[in-house]
Amino acid sequence: MQEENTKDFGRIAAQTAKQVVMQKLKEMEKQIALDELSEKEDELLTTIVKRIEQNVVYVQIVGSHTEGVMLEQDQIPGEKFHINDRVKVYVKKIKDSFKGVQIQVSRSNVGFLRKLFEIEVPEIENGDVVIKNIARDAGNRSKVAIMATKPHIDALGACVGNRGIRINTIMNEINGEKIDLVPYSDDPLEYIANALSPAKVLSVEINESLKSSRVIVPDDKLSLAIGKMGQNVRLAARLTGWKIDVKPQSAVDGSSEVKEVEYELTDLPDDDTFADFEDVEDLEYDDKDGE
Repeated sequence: MQEENTKDFGRIAAQTAKQVVMQKLKEMEKQIALDELSEKEDELLTTIVKRIEQNVVYVQIVGSHTEGVMLEQDQIPGEKFHINDRVKVYVKKIKDSFKGVQIQVSRSNVGFLRKLFEIEVPEIENGDVVIKNIARDAGNRSKVAIMATKPHIDALGACVGNRGIRINTIMNEINGEKIDLVPYSDDPLEYIANALSPAKVLSVEINESLKSSRVIVPDDKLSLAIGKMGQNVRLAARLTGWKIDVKPQSAVDGSSEVKEVEYELTDLPDDDTFADFEDVEDLEYDDKDGE
């Protein structure tokens, strides 16, 4: 191979060579960074708030110089951030753009809540308890469908923890958002009834071909089943994947005209949701009025 003497290069040729080398180095650095970050997608990371611009929070991932972006819709309503705050975030998406590697992080995503449960509940991490689905209205209420994979495991007790320490830790991290733990069931009748917790359900009828159900509740539990602005029945529909028509017992008996509410998945906005329980109303971390 013939060696070239750089002294023989002209000024323009030298500048061109330098630019090519620098460009290649930048591309390699960018690819290495992208490869490293791709492993962090769908993970929970600790970050530090670096700046806030027009409700967009820019965070730096601890242990790196990488910056993440948390848009307003990815923040939990009511949360306030300050510069240098340490904040847990969920890595929603990592993409390469003309501006470089962009990391979209979130605290309102259902993946964020799922990861918190995996961290706080060892039985979920080791597979003794599984999260079947999550329906979330970030900042207000979430319903988490859980199921034990072994007969001797109490899925509800595992998630609640001794004196409610586990569930309270999770709720504190999500700014006090209410959480309904819902026993999952392969029986849609039971699952739908559980999903409307904390309301008591008298009966459930389903139409499998239409994926719809009619739920009868006591008159005095109608508002609880529906929830504030329809939140409880809406989350239950998301959680189960069934259209839910809630009616009071008196309306079925024909004794009075009482309002009814119907929700189905098509009533809901297109966002990333996963997916509920029955005796939750007796637990300290949930309020009985459904607010």
